[in-house]
Amino acid sequence: MDKKEDARYEEIRVECHSGYKANEYPVAFTFQGKRLVVSEIADRWYEGGTDPERPVIDYFKVKTDEGRVLILMHARSQGEWFIRY
Repeated sequence: MDKKEDARYEEIRVECHSGYKANEYPVAFTFQGKRLVVSEIADRWYEGGTDPERPVIDYFKVKTDEGRVLILMHARSQGEWFIRY
């Protein structure tokens, strides 16, 4: 079975660094009742934006201070964050 098919998504609360723009990148987030600190952003990319039917989604592959590697997704137009696990 494809890993993408197995992926689960959950809305999360994220604390962000805001530099030249708001919510520039995540610094910590709450997942399953636990606050996790982002120790590294291993990769980042986005999709959407050219097609009005597809909203812009920013993706962040993060490593937590506990060593977990997770994908965080920010749906800009809704201002919502999700985690893929």
